[in-house]
Amino acid sequence: AFLRDPGLVWKWYRWRRDLVTRAEPNPGHLALARLASVVPRLTLVTQNVDGLHQRAGSRDVIEFHGNLFVDRCFAEGCVVDCDHDAETPTCPGCGSPVRPGVVWFGEAIPESCLNEAFAAAADCDLFLSVGTSSLVYPAAGLASAAAESAALVAEINPNPTELSSRFHYSVAGNAGTVLPELVDSLNDA
Repeated sequence: AFLRDPGLVWKWYRWRRDLVTRAEPNPGHLALARLASVVPRLTLVTQNVDGLHQRAGSRDVIEFHGNLFVDRCFAEGCVVDCDHDAETPTCPGCGSPVRPGVVWFGEAIPESCLNEAFAAAADCDLFLSVGTSSLVYPAAGLASAAAESAALVAEINPNPTELSSRFHYSVAGNAGTVLPELVDSLNDA
């Protein structure tokens, strides 16, 4: 679709970027940023592409599906700065069309993100699976990798998922409510 009509795809992504720019991190995002200051080590892996974790204060976020605000050369895959006034931005290096830096359906997760996320899952004591359907692989495999390495696995989700029964804990609730309560309880301890 991008190669057939990159202008149309960019029109949609500009609209999407505008919406995300006006969004604010929710209490769940803010709680995860606070959690990093309470625990000795926190690795945050997100499937979100909106940058709200970073805007909430989280550092070193592994963006499993990329970032909506990063531009990449379609031909070479490298990050580029480009002219967004053009209907279809082009790579200043090779002239190829520029695309948003997100993982599209059918594309592979960047190998560095994949390796870093699975290494963190295999080396953690506690794995929180927050606000995900646990249906889309390879991301859905992170909790299993943590469990196989003897980590305690807890799911925080409004509704149970197909993997809920395999987790040690399944907390029914919205991340924006449950995560602040969890972090507050750690601060009180």
